[in-house]
Amino acid sequence: MTRVGPSHDDPEPTLQDLAPAPGVLRPMKALQIYAGRTALAHLARHGLHSRDVAAIPAAAGGPKGLILGPLDQFIFGHWLAQSDQPVHLVGASIGAWRMATACLNDPVAAFKRLEHDYIHQNFALLPGEKRPAPARVSALFGHNLQAFYGGRVDEVLQHPRYRLHVLTSRGRALLAREHAWRTAAGYGAAFLSNLAARRALGWWLERVVFSSALTGTPARLPFDDADYPTRQVALSAANFLPAMQASCSIPFVLQAVHDIAGAPRGAYWDGGVTDYHLHLNWAGAPAATSTTDRQAAKPQGTLVLYPHFQQSVVPGWLDKHLRWRHRATPFLDKLIVLAPNPDWVSTLPNGKLPDRTDFTHYGADLAGRIKAWTAAVSASAQLADEWAAWLARPDPGLVQPL
Repeated sequence: MTRVGPSHDDPEPTLQDLAPAPGVLRPMKALQIYAGRTALAHLARHGLHSRDVAAIPAAAGGPKGLILGPLDQFIFGHWLAQSDQPVHLVGASIGAWRMATACLNDPVAAFKRLEHDYIHQNFALLPGEKRPAPARVSALFGHNLQAFYGGRVDEVLQHPRYRLHVLTSRGRALLAREHAWRTAAGYGAAFLSNLAARRALGWWLERVVFSSALTGTPARLPFDDADYPTRQVALSAANFLPAMQASCSIPFVLQAVHDIAGAPRGAYWDGGVTDYHLHLNWAGAPAATSTTDRQAAKPQGTLVLYPHFQQSVVPGWLDKHLRWRHRATPFLDKLIVLAPNPDWVSTLPNGKLPDRTDFTHYGADLAGRIKAWTAAVSASAQLADEWAAWLARPDPGLVQPL
């Protein structure tokens, strides 16, 4: 793709510059842009430069994340290359896989491989099985991670610009170790506690963030973690694959990962359990003053760019059906959310985004699922094209309040 947006030497655009030319309509059919209060004001005054970005979150959500592949390829393969500020990449579950992939050399090729490998994964049922056994799913997934990142972990950990943060959920009390009845009881208690208050979920599961550590000390978190019980651990060659597997270990679908090197002992599950869509306090992020970041002296971005598969940013996995927790909060004031238009989504195969129900829907019809998911990903190139067009000529009128 060609260069988009102003260069570092271009003057900042005025509101008149940002307005569309008279008589010219540039409707977006696939993409919708939402922005929190602070981000909305910034876009109205300045448009958006790649150097404005401080962090990029990536949500849990399984196959839904496939729809963001073309956006990922454009953002990491082309647009961010126009600037040189450090950028924090924060992911849970498939979001962690996406953000770690962004740190690899030649991210466009890496994202294409991720897309192919994810679409073609096959958890075929064995005779007598109603669903794949968690132990077998975990073993296969671990093998896939090793095949994908084997020999390339240093590319991720030593990236000169990107600071990777992998979110996991560490069990406490009944969930401290995985066990048939204790795990079921623990998640039942977690569900009831979360109904009372999100922070009460912390009695059963804490947020553990594995962060890049160029100097042996984890990179600063790009969000304020006072909202929820949180620990931070240095991400290393010894714990990278276990942390990635833990971040993707959906309870009862995969097994928990136990006793990760360098981290507190215990059972670790999918980071989406505590932070499904990363509704984190981005607005309260500390200033970039850490002496452990060798690029801390460089100009810093201030906004959070969030390619997402929907408008709402749901706090935790157990909040999926708690609609009152789906509203935007001041935590999201710095967010710019890129999300597919629901009307466009209805034109995709089966009228929806790819999701985990497709494994059941297609059953043994692997070719059918692969065809549907491939078609959806191919169509999602329109999201990247429309985002590139908006960056080339920003129109604040196309940005909606989050």
